[in-house]
Amino acid sequence: MNKDRLDDEEQRIEDSAEEFVPVSQEERDRVERILARSRKTRNINIRLSEEDLTLIRSRAQREGVPYQTLVSSVLHKFVTGQLVDETQVLKAVELLERQNPRTSTPLQSDKKR
Repeated sequence: MNKDRLDDEEQRIEDSAEEFVPVSQEERDRVERILARSRKTRNINIRLSEEDLTLIRSRAQREGVPYQTLVSSVLHKFVTGQLVDETQVLKAVELLERQNPRTSTPLQSDKKR
């Protein structure tokens, strides 16, 4: 496709080209290694109760992702220490609110759900 004019997005990229800062080869290699590792996946088989699988599929549908993707994401968050227990978070927020009742947090309205 040959165009005479740039669209808005292309023009924005063109205008910011002078801001481009190349990274070192070492940094580029490091990022490439991370990307290569993240692309490697393995299939596994696991046994789940029918009830758990039904709940997982229902949650995945609400989240708008395939259920296998949801399971993979939850497992990744667990092994990397990023998975948090919502109950523990809400308890911590409650404790903080009791210590400083004048501070309003965005989670206050969520607690009532």
